[in-house]
Amino acid sequence: MLEGRNLWILFALLSAFFAALTTILAKLGVQGVSSNVATAVRTVVILAIAWGWIAVTGEISSLRTISTTVLVFLVLSGVATGLSWLFYFRALQSGPTAVVAAIDKSSLVLVLLLSALILHEPLTWKTSIGIVLVVAGVLVTTL
Repeated sequence: MLEGRNLWILFALLSAFFAALTTILAKLGVQGVSSNVATAVRTVVILAIAWGWIAVTGEISSLRTISTTVLVFLVLSGVATGLSWLFYFRALQSGPTAVVAAIDKSSLVLVLLLSALILHEPLTWKTSIGIVLVVAGVLVTTL
């Protein structure tokens, strides 16, 4: 079973499950409504859940400890997330779900490359093979 130090694996698996569920529910939710309106509604729900979660866990008091640098990166991340969701919902509205999701998940390739360039994380031969396989999988799924 997963120990405390490897609990991140469980969280990553749960994230993948809920991301998959998000795609299916979003595809159903963008039918007959503007993708931008659908994104806005989804965002309000996410805001309520996130703020409710930190209120319930008592983490809301840690807001005062956020440095300016961290806040800037969180705001930029929020901008990137917002733009990602707007484009994702627009693509889902008219594109095939599996193809849109496959292209979206190709962001893994960009994460691996950017983490090597910006965060100086190692780009190993295994990571490189993974990149090639992800690109191949996206191409097979979308072409």
